[in-house]
Amino acid sequence: MAETNRELADFLRRARSQVDPSRAGLPPDGRVRRVPGLRREEVAFLAGVSADYYARLEQGRRITPSPSVVEAIGRALGLDDAGRVHLHDLTGVTTMPVRRRTRGVQRVRPGLYQLLDAFDGEPALVLGRRTDVLAANRMAKALFADFERMPPRQRNYARWMFLDDAARSLFVDWEVQARAAVESLRLDAGRDPDDHATAALIAELREHSRQFAHWWEQHRVHQRTHGSKRLRHPLVGELTVEFETLCLPGDPDVTLFLYTAEAGSCSKLALDLLASWTLSGPGADTASPYDLRTGTDDRAR
Repeated sequence: MAETNRELADFLRRARSQVDPSRAGLPPDGRVRRVPGLRREEVAFLAGVSADYYARLEQGRRITPSPSVVEAIGRALGLDDAGRVHLHDLTGVTTMPVRRRTRGVQRVRPGLYQLLDAFDGEPALVLGRRTDVLAANRMAKALFADFERMPPRQRNYARWMFLDDAARSLFVDWEVQARAAVESLRLDAGRDPDDHATAALIAELREHSRQFAHWWEQHRVHQRTHGSKRLRHPLVGELTVEFETLCLPGDPDVTLFLYTAEAGSCSKLALDLLASWTLSGPGADTASPYDLRTGTDDRAR
């Protein structure tokens, strides 16, 4: 509980510092601002709570606010949907039924594997808790990396993004994608702060990546629901893919990511070329002749 309260205190302070006072609807008071963002008493005013109450909450005191107070603070801080979910997670307050915590090894049911195979021409990934890569079809292996060849502990999207040089080379917009991975992992960590595997992953990334450690300290959260990725693929060159996410009913810890390219575009032609390569080239049974983790070509072995 104490760790959760420290996380809450840090999140509230950082969220408060990012609010533009001129857009918060506050009456002018003529005081000079020496630090960015809102003052504590201003957040309290906007949320309709006492300054002392909000100060104790931001200090990480053992307080359990009501759902209405949490919502009011979220509005005062201008949090987006992901930020408000994170705030509810950190306070332990939710209007939704508490989901059962399942910290065992996640499994992908056979029907989901069949669904991945059905998206034969488009890359598809299944991510679990803490961005673990649970499954990928042949196109995802060819476009990103063959996670199944990695040791089980290393089959993690955030870990691959920060600790594998091939990922840095693959993404033209690596910083954008890497920051999104940090913010998504931060959101996931808030949902289950006692998960030892998540804590171990975060500790490893903070130790081995200065950029991860810097972005982690900013305490921003992000829910990846859709977007785009710009890649410089070693086989088919530059392309841009759009992604959509699908959460599976009955299993909120599993997310399906689907990647597509606009019909008739150069990116679509590149995807089609990659698809034909994986079917006809050597190593087609393992999705790609090019191993993105090592930067080597199976044809030269």
